[in-house]
Amino acid sequence: MPYSAFTAVPYKKPLCAALSAVLLLSTISCVSTTSISPKNATLNATDYCLIRKNTDTTSQATDYTAQSVQQRAMNCMLNELQVYQQKDMTTRQKYFAYKAQAWLNYATHKDSMNSRSDTAVQAAQAAETILQALKNNQEQALELIEDIPSTSTLMRPDLWATLNALKDSGGIVNAPREIAFSEVALIWAATDQCERGVKSSNSHFRMADRWLEQAREAFVNAHDSKTNVTLQALIVRYYEEYAPLDSSDDTCNGQVLATIDKK
Repeated sequence: MPYSAFTAVPYKKPLCAALSAVLLLSTISCVSTTSISPKNATLNATDYCLIRKNTDTTSQATDYTAQSVQQRAMNCMLNELQVYQQKDMTTRQKYFAYKAQAWLNYATHKDSMNSRSDTAVQAAQAAETILQALKNNQEQALELIEDIPSTSTLMRPDLWATLNALKDSGGIVNAPREIAFSEVALIWAATDQCERGVKSSNSHFRMADRWLEQAREAFVNAHDSKTNVTLQALIVRYYEEYAPLDSSDDTCNGQVLATIDKK
């Protein structure tokens, strides 16, 4: 049975700070070196980082030593994820690798803001679950359409409808990165709105919208008109399903997301 990347991740509320669009598109070299509280550190650097005593320069070795265990683990996880983002990987491997990258970049962003919540660790744990599945060739067991975690909620049902209709129609073949990044952006934009209001989330919703536009354009260009009409009809059905669930009071309690029977 498919399982969620959030299966073992406990969520607490409230939390604040939106997912940075720049960080989602950043390279590994941009990962923050700000430490995560030792009490929250759950990742083990030795699980992901190779010993490089004979190959590291003095400055590299110094930087590596100065980083926390959690920091080193996240940096090395990002390196490992690059393997699954290559052209010779399967569509599902690429999609989940990009999604794990988005979670790790979010965890780094939260940490750089000196957040006192456990959100950074929770995001890193979600990424770790995905990476372990990839390493064990178990990505087929990961849920493609996941529920929204309890730290967030369903906002912008139009964007969620487009996202899950694209997933349901095989859109990750055409745009695995854009679809993965847009989902994480939607989750944390809503989280930010719950905590800090509409103004703090607008830019992140706009970024998710742009990624979904790109994903939809890639899908449309790769398919015939009949398939594209079917996608549009599915988007409408998802919107009708999700619109009543839109959080009108900016309260984050999570949301179960139903899938549509396309028959």
